Amino acid sequence: MGKGGRHAYAAVSLLAAGALVLTGCSEGGSEGTGDKNKQDQENAQRQQAGIEFGDEKASTGPAAEVAGAKPGGTITVMQRDSFAHLDPGQIYVSDEMALSQLIHRGLTGYKATSDDGKEHEVVGDLATDSGTTEDGGKTWKYTLKDGIKWADGSPITAKDVRHTFERLFAPFISNGPTFIQQWLADTPGTAYRKLLKDGPYKGKHLPDSIIETPDDKTILFKFKTAKPDLPYALAMAGYSIVSEANDTKQKYDKEPMTAGPYKIEEFKSGKSMKLVKNTNWDPKTDPIRHQYVDTFNFQFNKQYEDSTKAILDDSGANATAISFSNQVDAGNLSKVLRDKSLDKRRVSGYQPYVGQINVNLSHKEMQDKTVREAIAYALPITPFVRAYGGNDAMEVAGGLISPTVTGYDPSFDPFGKKKKPAGDPEKAKALLEKAGKTGLKLTFGYINTPEGQQYSTAMAAGLEKAGFDVQRQEIPAETYYDQISKVDNNFDIYHTAWGADWPSASTVIPPLYDGRQIQDGAANYSHIDDPKVNADIDKASTITDPVKAAEAWNAINEYIVKDVVSNIPTAYYKQTQIAGSKIGGLVYDDVIGGVDPRRLFVK
Repeated sequence: MGKGGRHAYAAVSLLAAGALVLTGCSEGGSEGTGDKNKQDQENAQRQQAGIEFGDEKASTGPAAEVAGAKPGGTITVMQRDSFAHLDPGQIYVSDEMALSQLIHRGLTGYKATSDDGKEHEVVGDLATDSGTTEDGGKTWKYTLKDGIKWADGSPITAKDVRHTFERLFAPFISNGPTFIQQWLADTPGTAYRKLLKDGPYKGKHLPDSIIETPDDKTILFKFKTAKPDLPYALAMAGYSIVSEANDTKQKYDKEPMTAGPYKIEEFKSGKSMKLVKNTNWDPKTDPIRHQYVDTFNFQFNKQYEDSTKAILDDSGANATAISFSNQVDAGNLSKVLRDKSLDKRRVSGYQPYVGQINVNLSHKEMQDKTVREAIAYALPITPFVRAYGGNDAMEVAGGLISPTVTGYDPSFDPFGKKKKPAGDPEKAKALLEKAGKTGLKLTFGYINTPEGQQYSTAMAAGLEKAGFDVQRQEIPAETYYDQISKVDNNFDIYHTAWGADWPSASTVIPPLYDGRQIQDGAANYSHIDDPKVNADIDKASTITDPVKAAEAWNAINEYIVKDVVSNIPTAYYKQTQIAGSKIGGLVYDDVIGGVDPRRLFVK
């Protein structure tokens, strides 16, 4: 999933709603680095286990009470980035995904089955269970619960569900996940749009042979080939249900009808947002969420250092302050991890994100493989890791598959980044000379945050040592992913981060590297369109044995890094967050990849 606000890095899929099972690193974080790394590796292995699908009993509300919780109070949420999208169909970055836990609901969702946020199952959210199939995953049946309503009090029906999936084919929906659309159309890449090119807005609908709603409560999804992962996909924020009666098309992105425990009372883009209780949400229908807090007041434009400083201050409103997405800033991270007095106010976790520098293959000068190899060798990774807090915050990456995903190979490191994280300018210089491109101009698009300023300046210096002429161009954080996802953008290189949407590299390789996915808003940020990669993706997609599938996906990852050289891995992500002393229910949720907003209360 993008990591946009998502983490500190802009990114793109968030842990998407499912992102992989992410794991928690140490609660305390005061251990030495060796212990912490060992723990990270154990966590990563644990994450590779799948998440089970829950039955009707597991899907029945209300959610289990949080120990010590009480209703009332206001929580201040300090966020770096404002929300670019509120329409579920456009949500695919982590900060928007965290918000959606409070305001949107889907057919399925992830329920934490342990108090520490480490164990989960997929359960029915609006549906009575996680889905039933009698033919191995080609046909899935969902039944809606009784008493589910929109925030305006109107019932949520099967017509809303059908409309939700039909509108995803409309051209204006371009930023969310595309797994289910492709499965319904039985085609990779963007060709799915042909199935219903205007969405449902001109009177056309998907045939009953694809989605059938025989009555107000029943939805049948029908695929040509088995899709055993559908319950995972439906749990993504991007597949939350949209109200047919209230669908205002593009305007829905700023004022959506909500169904979760909270509704939006006010949203001033770039400044603030206020969430209040949705009185039409019934806890008896919801096994996942709570509604302890009266009001959530979001403040935007709070850099990591600002939010860390305010929350550490812990006086007045800061005692009931938190951030859903901001991590502890680099300057304070070591101190926060080792301060025993903060043990109960701190949570840490290992994320499924992998950072990478994308080389824009749509630009002619970037189509020379020798030039791309020179960039790969020259690029220093140390400044990136340092900008986010050093080894406590991330570790140097060799490939594009996270340690938390099955198939990860720790020995893979074709450009020697683990041994030489400061880069190899001599080797890069020789390659650039060989290509006859010494002095080649490189436009480096970077996210305009303190961290982005810092790492891009130092990375540019490393590239210049190898003989490149680097021009840095800043991009506002709020629209960063929107800008770099344009096929015709002006940047030669730019950083992104991506996390698996559920525990498989099948949610990493196709969205990022399938050439048939290329379109504005899509996650193929390097615009790679390699015939071997496309063919190998098709082959890997048909492998049902998870171990063999993992090997196949990893082989594609290695080919992209080593042979195509379109995406240069930077780092594997970890995250540490803190809260004011009057915040209760503080847990790092492995699936959300951060604080779980659904459990919070004011002490």
